[in-house]
Amino acid sequence: MNNAAPGDSALSSPRVLVPLALAGVYLIWGSTYLAIRIGIADYPPFLMAAIRFPIAGGLMYAFLRWRGVPAPTRRQWFNCLITSVFLLGLGNGLVCFAEQTVPSGIAAVAVASVGLFMAIFAGIYGQWPNRLEWLGLIIGFAGVVVLNLGSGLRASPLGAIALVLAAAGWAYGSIWSRRRDMPAPTMGAAAQMICGGIPLGLMALAAGERFTHVPSAHATLALAYLIVAGSIIGFTAYIYLLHNVRPVLATSYAYVNPPVAVLVGVALGGEAVHSLDIVGTAVILAGVVAITLAKTNR
Repeated sequence: MNNAAPGDSALSSPRVLVPLALAGVYLIWGSTYLAIRIGIADYPPFLMAAIRFPIAGGLMYAFLRWRGVPAPTRRQWFNCLITSVFLLGLGNGLVCFAEQTVPSGIAAVAVASVGLFMAIFAGIYGQWPNRLEWLGLIIGFAGVVVLNLGSGLRASPLGAIALVLAAAGWAYGSIWSRRRDMPAPTMGAAAQMICGGIPLGLMALAAGERFTHVPSAHATLALAYLIVAGSIIGFTAYIYLLHNVRPVLATSYAYVNPPVAVLVGVALGGEAVHSLDIVGTAVILAGVVAITLAKTNR
């Protein structure tokens, strides 16, 4: 006997869940850049990330084990640790560091160049870009140059370098992990977030970070938002999309998050965006779109 409520099947329909998941990935991940900026006002950047990911990963891990998902093997734990160094240590840790001096919206635009680095690193493993992808790479890097000419990054050379390294680290970690023995996607994400506390904690130690005062409620709420919305809800929505829509639609967040982050930063964070920042944003997104279209045409 089916005890499901009449509306259950309608609510679980892809026609309902896909738009909700897309809205979640676009808006939540786009808004996390401002949440990071708010959080690091009181939390040291690497320490905040070192707190965020193990908590989110631990909650996800406990839920998945309760649902009967197998635990990672010893080899898979090791691979998750290495991956977390690139994805979370460099990829997220350096973004948190950069946002001390770079507007959140501009940081999101710079991180959008991860698609360009992924195309290059894929070539190292024998999957060299085709002509349209090369065109996208050239356009994208031109956008990065223009963005660095704008006041958002020009005023912070160290922040600009950190964002480039963050995008490169995330891209390399993504490519490297595809060729390793990893857990199922959701369990893999949980394990990587748990492991991410190690490189991020070491980076905080190397930077001499420590708490000098009790963080404000405002900053703590931002951290809670990053844990629940950014790491758990946002990632769950992304995994659902990967299994229910075309890859080009699931990964479209890469060029939707930056304009969302810019708008959120301007509307809620009082950030300023200048003409060269807008031009650089448009050029980078054009490059990422070209690469995405090239992959779907293969």
